[in-house]
Amino acid sequence: MSLSNQTREALRLQLCALQLYVLESILSERAKRSTDQLALISEETAADTIYAIDRIAEESIDQWFRENWPAQQPVEIIMEGILDGEVLTYPRGTAIEATQLKIIIDPIDGTRGIMYDKRSAWILAGIAPQKGSANTLRDIEVAAMTEIPTTRQWRADHISAYRGGGLQSTLIDVRNNFSTATVDLHPSQATEVRHAFGTVCRFFPAGSSLLSQVEESLWERLYGTPNSPSPLIFNDQYISTGGQFYEILSGHDRFIADLRPLAFRKLKIESSNLACHPYDVACALLLEEAGCVIEHSGGQALDCLLDTTSPVEWVAYANRGLADRIRPVLKEVIAELL
Repeated sequence: MSLSNQTREALRLQLCALQLYVLESILSERAKRSTDQLALISEETAADTIYAIDRIAEESIDQWFRENWPAQQPVEIIMEGILDGEVLTYPRGTAIEATQLKIIIDPIDGTRGIMYDKRSAWILAGIAPQKGSANTLRDIEVAAMTEIPTTRQWRADHISAYRGGGLQSTLIDVRNNFSTATVDLHPSQATEVRHAFGTVCRFFPAGSSLLSQVEESLWERLYGTPNSPSPLIFNDQYISTGGQFYEILSGHDRFIADLRPLAFRKLKIESSNLACHPYDVACALLLEEAGCVIEHSGGQALDCLLDTTSPVEWVAYANRGLADRIRPVLKEVIAELL
């Protein structure tokens, strides 16, 4: 069952309201706590480490749903911090079989960067019609992401869309009662990555040497060995999938590949809490609506179950021309090294 555009738009507005509430809660609580307090480990799960700042976001999400979600649209929540198999529905206590929608949420994507006030994190969410355990990423029809700025920033960007409706983006002035203004995001239309940003993700020590080899081999095959000691391609290890999506959407980056699950499998490394998860890619729809390409490394449409533990590998290109040029070479490199 697909949702009507009228329903999609109403849900988009709901997601936007949720995320603005969570953003305000995080900024308010952050002002009262030290970095050390925000960075306290709250829980270790199969998906990730949950820090004190994550709990602030989770509690605000619960409060918003209790107070604002319409009872006539019962919903199941899949969220970082909730283990697979746990049931969270609104109105609370609703049986999953009675829910109409499924929402997958990452309360804070980029926790490590924001809790140390280094770089923006993002609130991510996507909505799909309820299909029980059969729901996948391709079912998501509405998505939104909201920036959690560092204390040095006055601006937080907010981006949302429903499938087929185009991208809507605003900036939020966090100094001025959350006033908003429209902002245009323009992914790059360049057809190469020379003298621009293109990244193979390797955030943590595990697998980083192998992933570095993949990146080096990819650029060498595409563009040859540079004659100058100056770097030909720049990379940016932004530890936030939502943040990486924003860098593609805004035209800052042209190519990003998160191949960690492939590297971990090659190296026989347990990857459940080291890799990207479905809630991290909940906003892939936004890239599609902007005309970007996001897919698996083999070129298949990006898809995964909507759970909290499945490792997800993905590649994003700023435009179709870039995808057509880079994809065949990337596939060759992966076949040889991963």
